[in-house]
Amino acid sequence: MAGHRLEEQEDSGGWARQEMETANFGDERLRRRAEIVLGSLARRPEGSIPSAFQSWGETQAAYRLFSNQNVTGERVLEPHRDATLERMKDFPVVLCIQDTTELDYTSKPQLQGLGPLTYPSSNGLHLHPTLAVTPDRLCLGVLDSWSWARDAEDHGGKDRHHRLNRPIEEKESLRWLEGYRCVCDLQSVVPQTRLVYMADRESDLFELFEEGVSGEAAWLIRACYDRKLSDGGNLWSAVRETEVLGTLEFDLTAAEDRPARHVVQTLRAARVELRPPPRVGKKLSALEVTAILAKEESPPPGIEPIEWMLLTSLPVTSGTEAEEKVRWYLCRWQIEVYFRILKSGCKVEQLQLQTRDRLEVAVAFYMIIAWRVLYLAMLGRTVPDLCCEAVLAVEEWQAIYIVVQKKKPPQRPPALGEMLTLLARLGGYLARKADGPPGPKAIWIGLQRTRDFVLAIEAMGSLG
Repeated sequence: MAGHRLEEQEDSGGWARQEMETANFGDERLRRRAEIVLGSLARRPEGSIPSAFQSWGETQAAYRLFSNQNVTGERVLEPHRDATLERMKDFPVVLCIQDTTELDYTSKPQLQGLGPLTYPSSNGLHLHPTLAVTPDRLCLGVLDSWSWARDAEDHGGKDRHHRLNRPIEEKESLRWLEGYRCVCDLQSVVPQTRLVYMADRESDLFELFEEGVSGEAAWLIRACYDRKLSDGGNLWSAVRETEVLGTLEFDLTAAEDRPARHVVQTLRAARVELRPPPRVGKKLSALEVTAILAKEESPPPGIEPIEWMLLTSLPVTSGTEAEEKVRWYLCRWQIEVYFRILKSGCKVEQLQLQTRDRLEVAVAFYMIIAWRVLYLAMLGRTVPDLCCEAVLAVEEWQAIYIVVQKKKPPQRPPALGEMLTLLARLGGYLARKADGPPGPKAIWIGLQRTRDFVLAIEAMGSLG
């Protein structure tokens, strides 16, 4: 079922048209230009904007598009969101994962309209997207995104934003609540699909839980605070006292502060009633949520155990249900991979545009491109038997086959899983028996090299 829909939507070579099909800039010529710009930037996302186009005239047309008052970052993402919602209709559950990242333009003082980041001397934008991801980690697209620049005098406000006695309307953390509201609105658009809003510890907000009691969408949040309960106890201790429902095993990916390793966690769950925190000028009521504690009981010597407290609006009455929710939380890592593709692969922090408005338009295009790289990387694992022409143009897969296999391409197009492996080999993937499936970085590099091979083969053909 999913493969059939994906094949319909990803007709070879037409993905940029699909993602821009419903764009409304007030002028059909602008929509067609946006489609061309998206496809051109995708061919060389690691290069400068001029390097993505074949002539100076096309480059100027792209810059004019970025500067057009009818073209905003939000309007660029709108048609992509429409296409994402269509993809979501084939899945019973979709995780709507939200997080924030910084785009650092400190080395580009000519950019206007930016603000401080973590350090007072830094300068840039904050980006806060929502990704639609299946429980099998297939990223279906970007559902929404906010970007903002802090005022210079507001730097250091992160601590102030977390003072619990301030109304959430005065906090930067309001974006998490607005993100949940957006997911609730989208739930009515795809009623056949259960949407689950998901975010990490910074979204541990009582107001979000309160709104989620009657919200259309479910939610799953990693707890940050050891909150007080209505019975006088504390969250962590109350759940630790419950019986073990089961265990969960997974491979933890490597990070800057830890090596990759195998993790075994015990799972506990309880229905708890949270005591409301104080708020100026507003009285909150106690509310019930489900708490799930996933804890590594026997980590390697000298290693901090992996422990997560998850809060959710969904019921959990068994080890199977607890494991399902924690595995959903593991999918949150996909947004970290997405940010890495956006910054390291598409190099959006190297854009040299003069104003924030232009920058946000360009970043929106690259957000769609970063999605496609992540989508392709996981699509080969999700529907490996799908015909490769569902996502690769004929000239693309044939060029990949010729260069990697060093022989004529077959008459019948190979399966997607096979072709993505060959594509990843162009990006440095070794395809050894012990290797896992290719990752986004190898796919991204392979896509860039493929375009050069296609041009070379076309040039050879023109010479007879």
